[in-house]
Amino acid sequence: MAMTEPIRDKQQVSQLLKFYLNKGEIRNHLLIALCIHTALRISDILRLTCDDVYDFKNCRIRKTITITEKKTGKSKTIALHKSIINILSICYPNAKPGMPLIRNKHTNKSLSRIQAYRIIRTAAESLGFEQRVSCHSLRKTFGYHAWKNGVSPAVIMDIYNHGSLSTTQRYLGVTQDDKNAVYVGLCFVG
Repeated sequence: MAMTEPIRDKQQVSQLLKFYLNKGEIRNHLLIALCIHTALRISDILRLTCDDVYDFKNCRIRKTITITEKKTGKSKTIALHKSIINILSICYPNAKPGMPLIRNKHTNKSLSRIQAYRIIRTAAESLGFEQRVSCHSLRKTFGYHAWKNGVSPAVIMDIYNHGSLSTTQRYLGVTQDDKNAVYVGLCFVG
């Protein structure tokens, strides 16, 4: 299996986020936005239900979601980015308890991992991205851009629920260019 890398170019991230939105395919747009903005594994995104994001008692979209990760069994709370809250208000005005958040259009069951991968791959290929883009690339994209914006690797490690900093470093896709920028960017002499 080929190793996936984060999308390092912010413009490409923006293009990917807008690809399905511009086509009016809100479900696919929501899938990509959740992958990028939550740093969740695709298996956890596809297990989300409308109950996870919508407070049916108070008739409003939640500002945070709390899940138990399938792989680690650890609970985590994620603040939803305002763009996701906006998408949810458009995407699911008729949400029902127990309904999968990202549904197959034909069966109303949760989208499969393969379908999610195809949606993401199709967008990346249509946009002419040279690198291989997968569901996991988008999870890595979150961490890479958080790191580039000054978020401590220790915080990113905690968000990912990684057991070691070396795992997080691999996820971030730290390149020699990134290291060189630190070497030449720091100035200790006036």
